[in-house]
Amino acid sequence: MLVRRFYDDRLAQASYLIGCQRTGEAIVIDPARDVAQYLEAATQEGVRITRVTETHIHADFVSGARELASQSGAHLLLSAEGGKDWQYGYAAEAGATLLHDNDRIVMGGVRLDVWHTPGHTPEHLVFIVTDTARSEDPVAMVSGDFLFVGDVGRPDLLERAAHVVGTMEAGGRDLFRSLQRTASLPDHLQIWPGHGAGSACGKALGAMPTSTLGYERRTNWAFGIHDEAAFVASVLEGQPSPPTYFGTMKRINREGAPLLGVRGAPAALAASALAQRIADGVVVDLRPAAAYAAQHAAGTLNIPLGKSFTTWSGWLLRYDQDIALIAPDTATASDAQRALASIGLDRVVGAFDLDALVGSRATITKGDINAAETMQAAGRLVIDLREPNEWNAGHLDGAELHPLGTVTTTLDALDRTTPLAIHCQAGARSAIGASVLERMGFTDVVDLTAGYGGRSTG
Repeated sequence: MLVRRFYDDRLAQASYLIGCQRTGEAIVIDPARDVAQYLEAATQEGVRITRVTETHIHADFVSGARELASQSGAHLLLSAEGGKDWQYGYAAEAGATLLHDNDRIVMGGVRLDVWHTPGHTPEHLVFIVTDTARSEDPVAMVSGDFLFVGDVGRPDLLERAAHVVGTMEAGGRDLFRSLQRTASLPDHLQIWPGHGAGSACGKALGAMPTSTLGYERRTNWAFGIHDEAAFVASVLEGQPSPPTYFGTMKRINREGAPLLGVRGAPAALAASALAQRIADGVVVDLRPAAAYAAQHAAGTLNIPLGKSFTTWSGWLLRYDQDIALIAPDTATASDAQRALASIGLDRVVGAFDLDALVGSRATITKGDINAAETMQAAGRLVIDLREPNEWNAGHLDGAELHPLGTVTTTLDALDRTTPLAIHCQAGARSAIGASVLERMGFTDVVDLTAGYGGRSTG
């Protein structure tokens, strides 16, 4: 049996290629939208991708299942579970086979048994993998967003992100029952989850790429609660705020993402077009925060191309706007274009190089977090851009909580001449926030760059 794991650090998302070397067949489970990686891996391993499937309708990235099936000629397999409200809208058009609980997928000596495990979503499936050439005992569960290392998939996203009212407590009960079903499975079963640490699909995901069911039974909090009502209360408590784009992802993945085909690098844009692009859409400067603070074009948005790029792009960019990039080179622009496409932000019209910034004089004013009280006394409003759980653990007296992803809404009514001082925990979010507020028209913003964690406590 052949297994290849693929991991996107920005999405904290895992996908899997599983194949039989004897027959040369392979299946890809939960593919991301950048499907070239799977096609290249199949070629390297000498197998053909004959089937593509996914565990559920994803909320945090655009599924590559339809794209990969189109480019590889593979057969698409999709969940038929969850009731009429959670059926794939494009399944018939794509010629997909619908999967039910206890179905079986066989590729030579590799068998995948399909289990319906509702909770995170109504239609959720897992795949129990057996290498029958070696044993009839199963070797692994491709667990999607059902079971993670140290956590389980949150059941509140349909309600909190997709606004399907009344689903999160029912989802919690379903999740509890799905966990009980795993009692029949052996301790040695490997767990190959759909996400790792940093994903918003749970609240306590571990950083280990895999685990075993036995280890999770011993260490995962979810297996330690044996009362259904207590479990539901616990799984719903303390979940992070879901990014606003999660609802859009649900819709796109249910209806079927547009096919991308093979894309080239973003078109090169002339420096003379920068002002018009700022006026007509959004221009994202991909440079590190320090470079942006020292010099940038007013009205641009700074989202550095790092590990959190897709998360903050999903929070802050609109799906109905053209997006232009500012990048130091073509490779950086292409990487950003792929990352944006991974969450359905497809309207990248091109990229400016750094020559477009010649003559730009906008800067970000920096301040000392320890001077926040003095600034408040002088009439400056202190804005805390962190999440509620961080705020609850400690915050500056007199500050207002406005998580970064919400400021375009929560601060929209504020007079643009109001003097502001902004901070987060360590400076990354406030650097982005300074560009957001400047783009909104605020004229006096100070970034307290050290953040709440950098204040003097002696």
